[in-house]
Amino acid sequence: MNRDKALEILKSKLSDDRMIKHSFAVSACMEALADRFDENKDKWSLAGLFHDIDYEETKDEPDKHGIKGAEYLEDFGVPSDILYAIKVHAGNAEPKSKMDIALLTSDALSGLIVASALVNTEGLRELDTDFVLKRFKEKRFAAGANREIIRRSEEMGLKLDEFISICLEGMKSRADVLGL
Repeated sequence: MNRDKALEILKSKLSDDRMIKHSFAVSACMEALADRFDENKDKWSLAGLFHDIDYEETKDEPDKHGIKGAEYLEDFGVPSDILYAIKVHAGNAEPKSKMDIALLTSDALSGLIVASALVNTEGLRELDTDFVLKRFKEKRFAAGANREIIRRSEEMGLKLDEFISICLEGMKSRADVLGL
């Protein structure tokens, strides 16, 4: 599936610009991680792009989040491992692969990075790993960014600072699209 078709599908289900930008942020993290692990960059990017495709539909039914999205995407021929990763990130399946863990942890970390960029006077482009690590240690800062999930990056063989650095660089490459 090409990127234009993927964006068309995404925008057919999500209308909130913040959610679309969040999808772009997670996709950027996933691409950077795919590069790091020599995985299929297009596939990992697609998992990031589509991970919250059903959010607007399921925000009042969190137990269905990920499940409805996977069902919807199945009709477009999205590979089963991406559909499974989407269910994992929503807490509706146990991780089995590196891509599953990558999506789960990137979803949480992207929010912390966005919040860090918003309080950094120079924005995302000048943000560094140390700044994000300091914010990570502040439990009240971006409280919705689950630190325990972010720490699961170790299951991919990445130290926390390395994981932050990889995702941060990925998101910096999309700073214009993210509006940061």
